[in-house]
Amino acid sequence: MQEKFEVGKIVNTFGIKGEVKVALYTENISNFKKGNKIYVGNLEMLVEHSRLQKNVLILKLKGIDNMTDAENLRGSIIQVMRNPKELPAGTYYIADLVGLDVYTDEGNLLGKIVDIYNTGANDIYTVKTLEGKEVLLPAIKDVIKQVDLQNEKVIVHILKGLL
Repeated sequence: MQEKFEVGKIVNTFGIKGEVKVALYTENISNFKKGNKIYVGNLEMLVEHSRLQKNVLILKLKGIDNMTDAENLRGSIIQVMRNPKELPAGTYYIADLVGLDVYTDEGNLLGKIVDIYNTGANDIYTVKTLEGKEVLLPAIKDVIKQVDLQNEKVIVHILKGLL
């Protein structure tokens, strides 16, 4: 069974023709191509068109044709069906990484990934240590050595000055 995952949230209306503004939770906007099926709340809907405007996605959904209809969608979470085949090698869904145990390449348990965010240059993994401290690890090849989703762990190399 395929599962859904969140890709954004409708935060406002845009114009009078039923378009909405979407705060994106993903860099991959291919989910919003014309004709794609998405889930808005519990409703299955089709994308009529979309475009990026100043870090916000402007989205038009089939059947949402005025500001009142669009206003009714405000606050709704947008989901899509997970398709692991669409990811390039070495990339992962954030939802799959959060909660994984993080081990150093020396075999010591560092903690768990609790959050991931993007700086523009690369992702940053926030790891909560066993002592309750937060460590920020850049998601670069020199640091992230192995992601093992089956065994729910990530192996990292701690560069000088990271801890």
